[in-house]
Amino acid sequence: MPRALKDVIDKLPPARRAKVERRYADLVEEIETLSELRKLTSMSQAKLAETLQISQPAISKLEKQTDMYLSTLRLYVEAMGGELDIVIRLPNHAPIKVRSLGDAMAE
Repeated sequence: MPRALKDVIDKLPPARRAKVERRYADLVEEIETLSELRKLTSMSQAKLAETLQISQPAISKLEKQTDMYLSTLRLYVEAMGGELDIVIRLPNHAPIKVRSLGDAMAE
């Protein structure tokens, strides 16, 4: 007889259940594209373009790019009221937050 995932999770020890729930929360916030990020903030391409003082077609092109400067990504995120953090994860080390990448992340 099939079991519901919720029933399985409910029967886990509290520490394990908390770990599963934290990971689930992390996964829920992952996005695939910049357009998904923009839609998450309920901002239109036109409004974002106005904020960045560029054209709406430029926003469309930016959202379709597979590669861009970190400074461009930072401006895009900040125009929506967000903050860009770069975190490095290495085996056997705590996560390392990069504070500056030279001019790419300069104010």
